[in-house]
Amino acid sequence: MTDFFQNTLGMSYEFAWFTATIAGILLIALPLMLAVAMIIYVDRKVWAAIALRRGPNVVGPFGLLQSFADGLKVFLQETIIPSAANKGLFLIAPIVTFTVALLAWAVIPFGPEAVLADINIGLLYVLAISSLGVYGVVVSGWASNSKYPFFSAMRAAAQMISYEVSIGFILICVILYAGSSNLNTIIVAQIGHGFGLVNAFAFNLLLFPMWVMFLISSLAETARAPFDLTEAESELVAGYQTEYSSMSFALFWLGEYANVLLMAALNAILFFGGWLPPLNIDLIPWFDIPGFIWLFAKIFFFFFVFSWVKATVPRFRYDQLMRLGWKVFLPLSLAFVVLTSGWLMLTRYG
Repeated sequence: MTDFFQNTLGMSYEFAWFTATIAGILLIALPLMLAVAMIIYVDRKVWAAIALRRGPNVVGPFGLLQSFADGLKVFLQETIIPSAANKGLFLIAPIVTFTVALLAWAVIPFGPEAVLADINIGLLYVLAISSLGVYGVVVSGWASNSKYPFFSAMRAAAQMISYEVSIGFILICVILYAGSSNLNTIIVAQIGHGFGLVNAFAFNLLLFPMWVMFLISSLAETARAPFDLTEAESELVAGYQTEYSSMSFALFWLGEYANVLLMAALNAILFFGGWLPPLNIDLIPWFDIPGFIWLFAKIFFFFFVFSWVKATVPRFRYDQLMRLGWKVFLPLSLAFVVLTSGWLMLTRYG
């Protein structure tokens, strides 16, 4: 894109690079915001279908404009700041949550060359950026100067730290097989990996349990049901966002769904071939279909799974959540790191 601005419009290299970078950011951020609005609609439709209800069906055809109506409503509302709150931190917290949710998308590859920043440590970058999301939640709970948001913030911090440890070990297994932490390289390494036919790591007997743990940890990391202990209505009113209203509340909502989409994308990229077609068969022109269509289809599938789980699985108790993270996932993921590295040493490097 830099060459396009430089050669076609006659810009200097520095200005062409700057313009190309801004254009790339907008090409990711604006469709992502539209996607967040639409998946909120899809989320509500899935819940309604499972509960034998109709869901949003009034605003626009089939209710498609319901999310935009909700957005307009919160935009026109008054932002109320509690008198005893720390006003600066109270307003910064939702901005941090929303911004961090967008930053991770910089390294997500939508095609072989369709990525904003194709860095060698892409997976490490995603892990680091996603870890920063807890700061917005903790700061919002503390700055509200209210006990229920504060309890929720403490839960969120403990929950995210607990599951990030096991996620780290799971990602080590993927990196060992791919030989790189670059996301495009990880995708290419999955070509024909499943029995020579399927472009996915998930069909590897050592990596399939890792994918199952990663999927469940993704639910916990994004505080989705059955791990939405940070927003348990029966215990914490509305959790860390109890005191928020108007656009500050909407930023939390947008950040949460952007994170859910990110985790769905990581499930697709790390274990199901990302922008690759599902099957490595030349008889069908799979590879003629643009890669971003395959990636979007896989993201949509995993988002459907997230919605399905939220609509059907009852919420865990907090002690069950901690036990699953520390006493089940952590030792299992650590054991599979040893098994995976041992198997690769025996078969690939032995």
